[in-house]
Formats: sequence, C-alpha cells, structure tokens
Amino acid sequence: MKEILREIGMIARALDSISNIEFKDFDLTKGQYLYLVRICENPGIIQEKVAEMIKVDRTTAARAIKKLEKQGFIEKKNDASNKKIKKLYPTSNGERIYPFLKKEGEYTDKVALAGLSSEETDTMFRLLQKVRMNIEVDWEYVKKGNKRKY
Repeated sequence: MKEILREIGMIARALDSISNIEFKDFDLTKGQYLYLVRICENPGIIQEKVAEMIKVDRTTAARAIKKLEKQGFIEKKNDASNKKIKKLYPTSNGERIYPFLKKEGEYTDKVALAGLSSEETDTMFRLLQKVRMNIEVDWEYVKKGNKRKY
C-alpha cells in the first residue's frame, strides 16, 4: 500500500512550518493564522464551528482564539438573541493582515499544484474530499470517547 497519508502529513507539516515562519512578523504562531482566516471569511462564526472547520478539539480552538483575542486580532461579541452565544469577528487589525494571509494561501496553492493540469487538480480535490469525509466519520466517533476497532 502506498503511504498516501504520510505524504499528506509531510505536506501539511511543511506548509504549517512555512506559514509559522512567514507569519512570525505578525506574531501569529502554531497555526493561529488558520483561525484568523476562517474568522475573517466567516464574521460572526461561533468558536465551535471554527474548531469543526479546522478539525481540532474545542480546547485547542479555545486556546488559539483566546490568544488571538488577547493579541487584538479578533473580538467576541454577544449574540443579539442569546447572550450565552459568543460570536467571533476580526478586529481592524485582523482585517488589516487578512489580505496578506489570503495572498500567501493563493501563492502556496500555485506552488503546490505547479505542473498539474486542471483535470488533475480537480481529480485530486475530489479524491481528497472523499478521504476527508471518510476520516471525519472516525474523527466524530473518537471525539465522543469511542475507540476504533483495528
């Protein structure tokens, strides 16, 4: 069997390392940029949804979001109809650096997909979506405290 997931892992770790180095000037580390991008793209999103989008547990998301708030990149606001719900919004500081984060993502896509035809890119996208959906089933199962049977 080909080591596809190892390749995906190596790609993900390399990209994460690059981003952590390049975003150091903004004091964004340890994947915080992922949260900021999702919040900028989805103003008013709730913390739980951000965690779900990034595929991390709630505690990890809470730590990253708290740090982003402390750094002045995002702010929490009460929901108009339910005060228990806190919605996340980028601050002007967060909105200021978002275009750079977006530009870096577009550049990375271009570099990563260099030499692939649009058909190959489309095929890879569809296949990776299927892989993600397969894994999400186990991720949800394990998140609930269950153990997978090998």
